[in-house]
Amino acid sequence: MRVPPFRQFRRFSQVSAIFVLGMIVGSAVYNAIFHMGFNTLWLDNQDLRVQLEQYEQDILTLKKYKNSSTVIKEIKIRTEDGGPQESANGLDSATVKDIVRKMGEDLAPMRGRSVFEIDEDSKMARLLLSGKVYLVRDKEYAVRIRTMLVMEGILQIWVEISPNHRG
Repeated sequence: MRVPPFRQFRRFSQVSAIFVLGMIVGSAVYNAIFHMGFNTLWLDNQDLRVQLEQYEQDILTLKKYKNSSTVIKEIKIRTEDGGPQESANGLDSATVKDIVRKMGEDLAPMRGRSVFEIDEDSKMARLLLSGKVYLVRDKEYAVRIRTMLVMEGILQIWVEISPNHRG
């Protein structure tokens, strides 16, 4: 029995190898684009969930204290931008939003408190939150309050979030 020379099939094997390689590279590129779009969609969804939860709490508080102008009706927590340092600390936007949501739950008792007694409340908030460690996605993050400001029934708190390093 005689085996035919491989020379006849060389061109066909080259074309089929390039075709299969193109399919693999194309599917990898498509998968990367799909996951990048899905990640963006997921982050937007997380942001909208946090905003929805905040707005629902604000609506309940505003309904409850609509006749009183000297109480804290809203609590807005803002994180100070670290710029490139923030990404170096490993803080992505989903982590920051989750920490802000947890801080909002911790600060919920301050809603409805008198604006004129904010000095006592700010001391309480600083004792509760300054240096507090939050666990998000199996990582610990420390929170430090930078500034608290009350204006027109809105308590605004600027915080600095950094990874917690145990000494």
